[in-house]
Amino acid sequence: MKQALSYVMVTPYTVAKSRTGGIIARLLSQVDLELVGAQMIAPDEEFVRDYAAILREQNDSGSVTLLADYTQRSFAPAGERKRLALVLLFRGEKPCEKLTAICGHLYEEHREGDSITAETIRDTYADLIADPEHPEKVTYFEPAVMTPPNQVWADKDMKLFARFLKGQENIVKTSLSPDPRNIERTLVIIKPDNWQYASSKPGTIIDMFSRTGLRIVGVKVHRFSLAEALEFYGPVEGALLEKLAPRFGKKAKELLEQEFQLTLSDETEKALIECVGTEYAQDQFAQIIEFMSGVKPHTCPLEDINQPGAVKCMILIYEGEKAIQKIRDVLGPTDPLKAPGGTVRREFGSNVMVNTAHASDSPASVEREMKIVRINENSLGSLITSYLGEGSR
Repeated sequence: MKQALSYVMVTPYTVAKSRTGGIIARLLSQVDLELVGAQMIAPDEEFVRDYAAILREQNDSGSVTLLADYTQRSFAPAGERKRLALVLLFRGEKPCEKLTAICGHLYEEHREGDSITAETIRDTYADLIADPEHPEKVTYFEPAVMTPPNQVWADKDMKLFARFLKGQENIVKTSLSPDPRNIERTLVIIKPDNWQYASSKPGTIIDMFSRTGLRIVGVKVHRFSLAEALEFYGPVEGALLEKLAPRFGKKAKELLEQEFQLTLSDETEKALIECVGTEYAQDQFAQIIEFMSGVKPHTCPLEDINQPGAVKCMILIYEGEKAIQKIRDVLGPTDPLKAPGGTVRREFGSNVMVNTAHASDSPASVEREMKIVRINENSLGSLITSYLGEGSR
């Protein structure tokens, strides 16, 4: 069956309440679709008007009217304050049907039996409260997520997204802080080990970071090229050589002495450090590069070095006071076995390399790392444009 694209858009209220991680966890673990794109957006008046108009075109039912009115009221900027929403793009067979099923309906009459049990995203995160004396009158409404009911409306919505995203920067500039001088940004990578199979881990990790009170201002699904991975982790190579080469050179000397019952000189130990120890450290570095890009450094043709790698990750930009330290406190130290309980690496990391996530350690690192991963570029718009172009042929 032909694969198609559809989306889930997390509403500004849900983003502001830091419920994004829980929603992503549900989506990734309960639908057999691939998350191929993600981007934070700050809808302007024109986008909100056009999105609400598309909703009203669908039909004149109470739920659609409610959604359209909600969109115009809750997505548009409030004066100078931008409202942030998160767009998640999924690919697979029958994506609209599957995403609608996990997101859930708005009205109880659309649910069967006693299914109001937090089974769907809206069961858990949405609210629809009616006047007890006038059930047709809704007094409070928050849908949590928006997703199209079928492919026709999905394609119309995505055409609007593509037009809006053209020229938009990936990091949304906000004006929420009274003193911007106190605000930091930091970069987080949810590493490839979290994306090997359908899992709630990426969403749960985001949920754990939400305890910092920081806001997400940039997101992208990314595949490291070999060149990017080598540049990103370049500083690690020197550290590995300095730390591991002497240790394993000395270990090689001890094993040889034990095996052959002899005493080797300091000169021999130095030679073993330079050969055995150095090769071991270089191999460890190559394993890190392969882990992050899915490409073996010594087997990749030179012409393919800048091509997207075989594995994906998610990059997030957090913003707020003391953002770098707050994120690293929740992340935990590099070695998961030494990380305190309740930290991301203690919960999900396996070893020093497969330690589930990365976070920048200084303002200089933030700038360097954002440049390497081209954080101001996002493929979501081009994915939609390419898909719509192919679908129109």
